[in-house]
Amino acid sequence: MGFHPVSSETGRPLPLVTAENEFFWSSGADGRLRLQECQDCRALIHPPAPLCRYCRSHNLGVRTVSGRATLAGFTVNHRFSLPGLPAPYVVAQVAIAEDPRVRLTTNIIECDPDQLQLGQQVEVVFERADDVWLPLFRPVADPTPAALPIDEIPPERFGEYVRPMLTREKFEDKVALTGIGMSQIGRRLMVPPLSLTVQACEAAIADAGLTIDDIDGLSTYPGGGNLGGFGEGGVTALEAALGIRPTWHNGGIETFGPGGSVIAAMLAVAGGLARHVLCFRTLWEATYNELVRQGRFAPPTGRTTSWLIPFGATSAAHTLAQNAQRHMHRYGTTKETLGWIALNQRANAELNPTAIYRTPMTMDDYLNARPITTPFGLYDCDVPCDGAIAVIVSARDAARDLAKPPVLVEAVGTQIIERIDWDQSTLTHEPQVLGQSAHLWSRTPLRPEDVDVAELYDGFTMNCLSWIEALGFCGIGEAKDFLDGGKNIARDGLLPLNTHGGQLSHGRTHGMGLLHEAVSQLRGEAGERQVADASVAVVSSGGLTPSGVLLLRADT
Repeated sequence: MGFHPVSSETGRPLPLVTAENEFFWSSGADGRLRLQECQDCRALIHPPAPLCRYCRSHNLGVRTVSGRATLAGFTVNHRFSLPGLPAPYVVAQVAIAEDPRVRLTTNIIECDPDQLQLGQQVEVVFERADDVWLPLFRPVADPTPAALPIDEIPPERFGEYVRPMLTREKFEDKVALTGIGMSQIGRRLMVPPLSLTVQACEAAIADAGLTIDDIDGLSTYPGGGNLGGFGEGGVTALEAALGIRPTWHNGGIETFGPGGSVIAAMLAVAGGLARHVLCFRTLWEATYNELVRQGRFAPPTGRTTSWLIPFGATSAAHTLAQNAQRHMHRYGTTKETLGWIALNQRANAELNPTAIYRTPMTMDDYLNARPITTPFGLYDCDVPCDGAIAVIVSARDAARDLAKPPVLVEAVGTQIIERIDWDQSTLTHEPQVLGQSAHLWSRTPLRPEDVDVAELYDGFTMNCLSWIEALGFCGIGEAKDFLDGGKNIARDGLLPLNTHGGQLSHGRTHGMGLLHEAVSQLRGEAGERQVADASVAVVSSGGLTPSGVLLLRADT
């Protein structure tokens, strides 16, 4: 969570006011809410854009709306506090009455949070913060709940929007995963992040039976720049340390999820730009946060361009908690449903000596954990840590000459079908899992029942539930029954899940740890946690951000 300058009047983080959004942030000066409108199809557009996403018209204007809305989601934040906005407070999404496709992230005020209901009617009330007027909402007297807004594409129909393969030849057939490496993993290791990167990369190179001079490509997420505890300096820092002069390199945040560097590397190798690409991901959040606490690092400052942070929605947890709440509302999912995921990950972590959390956990432990943001408690959230993971992508024709059996790539899923804006996207599932999952299955004759082990992104328990349903391991809305009791996702169940402990117990390695574990399972190198005869694995990375999903198989 970055620091943002706060208002002298309210103490809230301040949005950056620009020529494009000034009409919105200043509209409360006369107590009336204004939104961008397409003058041709009359759709409301939010956030503001240079054209209408529905009819592609450039004929745009500004419309004054009633200020009435439907409460489409809310979470009571208990964990995160900001200057002038102490916890607990309610973060919400409200669907605008005139066009429910538009949802504003806001705060619900003047109410008892325990009395809030989805579908409740709310009205705008403005709070001035220096030069902006923040649109907050409060319940109205009308007790009749309205229907929730509906998704632009129903979750069951995403397959209809997948673009067909352009050629019968698949780039996946030209590549293999040949080396994996992991640095020390821990809390507050207090070591330079680049040293963790080098540890993991040297381990991966040795694992593949290569030398540093064999590496001709580098790929990472999220790249260089001032990213706090989320990177070591990217390709620039590692190339300077290794001195390898790569023929291809890649580093960026708008890719196929935090593990998207691996899919990008596959494309480079298949296209002949490189033969052995070293992919890496480093986090040192735990140490970074400690250094900030000690005053040895100053977080970045400046007004925010986020439409969420001014309302205290500072974490992905605040968005996903609302998706979880709506899944519970629509499908009858319970808190215990999410708990079976957390308990499964902890049981697997008990067998993994590199996992951060290895203490046995019961459902009572899970349910009684301190709240973070409803319905999430402590054990719904992954473990911030220090660590690096590295994976080598090689040309398939070179892979069989290396030290370990290659892991082959059956298919990838990358297509964006949903809206990317967090609060404008899919209601009941984590955004950016349904489309990518449907895309994956369009590139392979294999089906969900062919999968022997699933390593699914679990930054929060809701991420994991979303991937399970999106990938077809159970029907949409059927996770409650599929997960009940935890037997189906146990190591000896129908779908062995996150066998190394996942990010919930092993540590937050942004999906690359999941890939490391999938390769270990397909090689038969997972020790006590090995799934018998594992030959097909699915690995997902991300969600909310554009994500990627991989279907891997052993070279048999």
